Amino acid sequence: MTGPVSPGPGPGSGPGPDPARPAGLPADLSQALRRFAGRTPILVAVDFDGVMAELVDRAEEARPLPANAEALTALGALAGVHTALVSGRALESLMAVATPPESTLLIASHGAERRLGPDAPPLELDAGQVRVLAGVGQVLEATARRYPDAWVEHKPAGRVLQVRLARTPEAKRQAVAEAEAALRELAGEPGMDGFHVGHGKDVLEVSVVRADKGQGLDLLRRVTGAQAVLFAGDDVTDEHGFARLDADRDVSVKVGGGPTAARFRIEGPEQLAAVLREVAAWRG
Repeated sequence: MTGPVSPGPGPGSGPGPDPARPAGLPADLSQALRRFAGRTPILVAVDFDGVMAELVDRAEEARPLPANAEALTALGALAGVHTALVSGRALESLMAVATPPESTLLIASHGAERRLGPDAPPLELDAGQVRVLAGVGQVLEATARRYPDAWVEHKPAGRVLQVRLARTPEAKRQAVAEAEAALRELAGEPGMDGFHVGHGKDVLEVSVVRADKGQGLDLLRRVTGAQAVLFAGDDVTDEHGFARLDADRDVSVKVGGGPTAARFRIEGPEQLAAVLREVAAWRG
């Protein structure tokens, strides 16, 4: 999806095209990246699964495409450029599969966890949150037992019903619907309503900490002092991030198909490296 973009500098108004600049991106996206790269400081934030890495059936097997990892690392080494991964994964899982440089800021569990420096404190839940999380886990585990190939992922602040490997689309829908009904019953019990339900690609995620990727981007903007933000995401959970961006100074990139509020779109993770390299080329 693209929107109207004002034309870039014409002939004679600035440096000509950089021969090292990647080709193949839509012209309007390329122009937006050039303007974005001209601001200082900037933040380049990307989701991991489906953006840095191809989607896989087993989360622990995901790895960033080498070209994407190389391009993001190179960007992070440039003056005035901050890089971040913004993911729904738990922080420990994200660090294990992404192996990001120490300088890469991390927003995990949709914002409930973060690594903003070497001394960042771990997430801690209070007694009430621990009790609610245990109840949520019991509900989702009971649902998963009724559906072969469904399972529950454990995160520090949440539990996730994973139905990607369920045998049929109908089984996926039914498992999620049953879990939602059971969660509504749980919320009616005294002291058990302190959880938040979200949907993603073939997942139902329940967290005892209210957070989303939009809030995560807001935090990163404050921490880095970024004058402009580029955010690339592929899932419905990334729409919270797109909604926080300013069309006049920021760049939002949807990776893959589906409805989106993002201004630009690329076909898949294999195109991300070209986007990142173009920003680096214009930074010069």
